Amino acid sequence: DYNNILVKISRKVSRITINRPNQLNALNSETISELNSAILYSEKKSDVRCIIITGAGTKAFVAGADIKEFSSFNVSEGERLSRIGQEKLFNLLENCSKPTIAEINGFALGGGLELAMACHIRVASLNAKMGLPEVSLGVIPGYGGTQRLSNLVGKGKAMEMVFTAGMITAEEAFQYGLVNSICEQEDLIPICEKITS
Repeated sequence: DYNNILVKISRKVSRITINRPNQLNALNSETISELNSAILYSEKKSDVRCIIITGAGTKAFVAGADIKEFSSFNVSEGERLSRIGQEKLFNLLENCSKPTIAEINGFALGGGLELAMACHIRVASLNAKMGLPEVSLGVIPGYGGTQRLSNLVGKGKAMEMVFTAGMITAEEAFQYGLVNSICEQEDLIPICEKITS
């Protein structure tokens, strides 16, 4: 039983939905732990051949980390939070033995964009917006954003996105190679399911 995510396994696909729509599906420590558990479970199941990660609702995939959880952290606490998140979720997802798809159905900001980048394939609806706005708060993209972003879009564009904290559209993300494909929001689920078939 999970408090923050939903897991449904059907037709050899494990669909993991971050279910915190009132917080725009922001990541907190409990959600990261639950995602870790669901991914490990899905990876071990012989009848699962692909994992889809998405967010509940139509506004946000994941609109970043839950800032209120760590706003009072000191440097060592922040470093520990970043390291644990990397180990439990982002590196786990990137190195998963089964294909992973980020079904980006809205805002993918900060830790949300980093979560999408850790997946093997990214599909975005046309209403999606992506960026790393945490730098405007004096926080670096601590879940591997600087490395994965430059690998996907190139060093120059990655530096621009990090330095300016600006958001880009789904069309721009596709143009830069940040996402594999884009579609109307109502087509997002069928397109991701088609990839898994």
